[in-house]
Amino acid sequence: MSNKIFFFDTTLRDGEQVPGCQLNTLEKVEIAKQLETLGVDVIEAGFPISSPGDFESVVAISRAVKYPIICGLTRAVEKDIEVAAESLRYAKRKRIHTGIGASDYHIRYKFNSTRDQVLERGVAAVKYAKKLVEDIEFYCEDAGRADDEFLARMVEAVIAAGATVVNIPDTTGYCLPEQYGRKIRYLMDKVKNIDKAILSCHCHNDLGMATANTIAGVLNGARQVEVTINGIGERAGNTSLEEVAMILKTHKHLDLRVDIQTQRIYPLSLLVSKMMRMPIQPNKAIVGRNAFAHSSGIHQDGVLKNRENYEIIDPEMVGVPESAIILTARSGKAALRHHLERLGYHVAKEDMVDVYEKFLQMADSKKEINDEDLVKIMDGEITHAQIELHRLQVTCGKSLSPTATVELLIDGQIIKCSETGNGPVNAAYRAIDRILKEQLELEEFLVQSSINRSYDTAKVHVKVCHKNRSFVGFGVDTDIVTASVEAYLNAINKMGITAPFIDKKAALVEG
Repeated sequence: MSNKIFFFDTTLRDGEQVPGCQLNTLEKVEIAKQLETLGVDVIEAGFPISSPGDFESVVAISRAVKYPIICGLTRAVEKDIEVAAESLRYAKRKRIHTGIGASDYHIRYKFNSTRDQVLERGVAAVKYAKKLVEDIEFYCEDAGRADDEFLARMVEAVIAAGATVVNIPDTTGYCLPEQYGRKIRYLMDKVKNIDKAILSCHCHNDLGMATANTIAGVLNGARQVEVTINGIGERAGNTSLEEVAMILKTHKHLDLRVDIQTQRIYPLSLLVSKMMRMPIQPNKAIVGRNAFAHSSGIHQDGVLKNRENYEIIDPEMVGVPESAIILTARSGKAALRHHLERLGYHVAKEDMVDVYEKFLQMADSKKEINDEDLVKIMDGEITHAQIELHRLQVTCGKSLSPTATVELLIDGQIIKCSETGNGPVNAAYRAIDRILKEQLELEEFLVQSSINRSYDTAKVHVKVCHKNRSFVGFGVDTDIVTASVEAYLNAINKMGITAPFIDKKAALVEG
């Protein structure tokens, strides 16, 4: 048996069925391209007969994507299959995914039929689809609650009819992992022609066991997993791609091959969340904002000494830049020192007791301490502003070259300089650099705006590199350019530049 695990992504079909999270064709194409880069093997692009929009999306994705198989879903109905085949006409590699209910619940109450009649319809659908497309996947809907003996009959019959993949869905999320794994093992052992097809796991998360059931299926012989980004999908969702991929990557002893480019997981997770307007729960495994966050002092100290003390996955492996050490009242001195040094503050050991006491006083009144809070604690204690903004004037517009005139108050002197740039902020920063004659590199520039009824406030966060060390600065003002300059100077004042060499071309305004 091959050790390759095929990833069948249904974010754009089952995942998009979440109420209020529908995507337009352009958005679907963008996600499909990113799924291709991620390395998925199959993209279920939609249910073509369900709407003209779904049909057009499958066509567009078929045109845009080169390597993955593009799949269209159908019922066991000839018209569905014809429309799906037409929507896949531009796909380089194509698959029709057809099927019918396998459980007695569906046979009796959904189709008002019998096992033999449903089996006949399923076989007929596969044979008809096989005339139009070579690669056929058959889903035995509600297989999780189906009788194993009848399910084995269905699987054997559709493989004989030409199915290349057979999907064993736990449609209602009913199964326990041991039950679902045993069902897959039963099919592997009892279906005579099982070597002619791949078994696929499609599990829902109604009882929170979608990922566990999928892994159980893989361990018992299934070689395709049907997943979605962020685990989105009907009701409580589908099996999460990122969880399955990282479980299989982490447990190397399973010797299963996963071709997912895991470092692309987190950026794609954010893209799907944004496009579908569906926030990711903070404690979501792998991609939640707390997945690599530590707030306990014991954990923080352990992670700072060696990440593997409390992390089994390197965050960079899934595209998360780094672990987050969250400062709260439970944090210790090691975590506080880590953040202070990141902001450019280097506190002597004897001073740390006082700084930590101030930190705890603030932490007791706030749930979480952020960078701006640390600046408030430190400014006036260790870092004194030596360079201040005295005046700022900028000119910019559609037909104007952005120009900034900056006046800085340095050691009692006001120094003035004008510069141009590719924007007013860049021009102001260039003027400051020219006055100070320092080699500064802007590493990060972030703007947050808030509306307070009658006026807007801009908060700017910058990270500036000086002599291979990074310094963070903050600025707040109703004018975004002023806030940007204040943030830049806030970072510079932490660098210890005490007597900057004044450029002779920068005018001395007054002493």
